[in-house]
Amino acid sequence: MQDQYENEIRSSNVMSMFSFLTLFIACLGLLGLAAYTTEARSKEIGIRKVLGASVPGIIHLLSSNYIKLILLAFLIAGPIAYYLFSHWLNDFVYHIEMPWWAYLIAIVSVTLVAFITIGFQTFKAALLNPVNSLRDE
Repeated sequence: MQDQYENEIRSSNVMSMFSFLTLFIACLGLLGLAAYTTEARSKEIGIRKVLGASVPGIIHLLSSNYIKLILLAFLIAGPIAYYLFSHWLNDFVYHIEMPWWAYLIAIVSVTLVAFITIGFQTFKAALLNPVNSLRDE
């Protein structure tokens, strides 16, 4: 019986490796995009800090757009993943239904990883002295 699933186990190992590699490359790209965005908006951040904005407010300002895009991507990819998984799982002799909480864990973990990646850059930008960012020109 185990011989029938050897190919699936091998495919699972390869897919896991490439998934982690893809997630790492995506986080690097997100980190670069967040660094570019905070650099481009450094004057705005400085002005907001001078006018009394808090660090959590600045972090929310800079990261909310990214979080919205991640949720939009999940709304598009979620039904596609459900459809593909349900058809793939139906090919097995002993098949299961994908539980709804598996999708919830996926979106929460991806959002958390993205927020940590973005939050690092935005937290660093929010702590900078606003005088230095406003004095650049």
